[in-house]
Amino acid sequence: MLQFYNSLTGRKEEFYSLNNSQVNIYVCGPTVYDHLHIGNIRSLIFFNLLKKYLISIGFKVFLVVNITDLDDKIIQVAIKNKSTEKQITDYYKKQFFYLLDKLEIHGIDQFPLVTNYIDQMISYISLLLEKKYAYLTNEGVYFCNNNIINYGCLSGQKINKLYTNINKKNVFVKQNSEDFVLWKKTNIGIRYFSPWFLGRPGWHTECVVMIREIFRNTIDVHGGGHDLKFPHHENEQAQFMASDGKPLARYFMHIGHVNYHNHKMSKSLNNVVLVKDLLTEIKDSNIIKFLFCHFHYLKPINYTQELINEIKIKYFKILKILNKVNFTIIINNFYNYEINKIYLKQFHKFMKNDIDTPNVVTLIEKMLKNIFKNITNLWVLSELYYTLIYILNNLDISIILNNVTEQMIEYYYLWQRAKKLKDFDQADFFRNILLQQNFI
Repeated sequence: MLQFYNSLTGRKEEFYSLNNSQVNIYVCGPTVYDHLHIGNIRSLIFFNLLKKYLISIGFKVFLVVNITDLDDKIIQVAIKNKSTEKQITDYYKKQFFYLLDKLEIHGIDQFPLVTNYIDQMISYISLLLEKKYAYLTNEGVYFCNNNIINYGCLSGQKINKLYTNINKKNVFVKQNSEDFVLWKKTNIGIRYFSPWFLGRPGWHTECVVMIREIFRNTIDVHGGGHDLKFPHHENEQAQFMASDGKPLARYFMHIGHVNYHNHKMSKSLNNVVLVKDLLTEIKDSNIIKFLFCHFHYLKPINYTQELINEIKIKYFKILKILNKVNFTIIINNFYNYEINKIYLKQFHKFMKNDIDTPNVVTLIEKMLKNIFKNITNLWVLSELYYTLIYILNNLDISIILNNVTEQMIEYYYLWQRAKKLKDFDQADFFRNILLQQNFI
């Protein structure tokens, strides 16, 4: 049975798709005003992995990750850099897609931009006004949370009913402290014409409109970082309940934070680990994915240099063993493509239990020990090799092994021959070449 932890109910639940085997997933993506740090990328790596696994067990998956290219932070950066908002967003969008390519995150089907849905957002806000779920003030259009019976059902927040008074000019200001802006009146930065005044949409409205326009119905999974549960996802859910009378998503999945030495990553604290810098250091993007697999997606990660060094050692140990086994299989011309059913069953047991990757990592370590025990048993060795490759691929870790060329095979036989002849200098020469490639 496939189970996920559902933030909406606060418990693990059996997963079933709303439309036969089709699974629709929407993930809140980056606001493109700066380079991404590893905390930003964790949710994208997870949902890319989730899609890959769901496909492997028979689902069809449509994964959408939005790009927020309209935000106060973007405007502030543009003003600071004496450039336009578009120049800022174009640059960081390019950096974002470059990172996705380097990280081999290829499972995202659509990247909607906020600025492509402004007209639809205006129409949506008009609908909420018509349904009396929104009200107009001299500062903006606000959503009235007082009209939503189950507001707070996602985050568990207890909402205090605080009211502000109507001012002397009889112009409404914000009615309730928990009300949020749907359309913000502004004369700073990029702004759009609307039936009310020049301004731009609120953040919470942007995502709900894009979900509504793309999927036209309740989606299966809505995901993002843990910090988005409240107020962002709570307010999205409230709007969709108001406009459509049903939940925005069947399951809400939230990914744990990545902290730095037990502190929240923050530019003000100068403790942000940028993905681009980490990739420069470690070279292989699989190490980042393998790092995240060591922790359940719900749990926070305390990032340290010691941690990344430990993961690198583990990862390169796997590479070394796989290279050696692959070379052994080729040299002996023995290919058993069977997948070990016992390990496969355990793998699916862990993955179906709320994507329990830490236990999958433990399973991988167990398999590596078994490889050492069966290094001369070609049948078992080959079976373990292909099973391990299968599991890693399903964790979205695509292993690239060293190329076994005809020359390397020749070096192997020359090494064996030199050993028989007790030509130790020659034997050491060929042995060192093979060792450099992790073939022996």
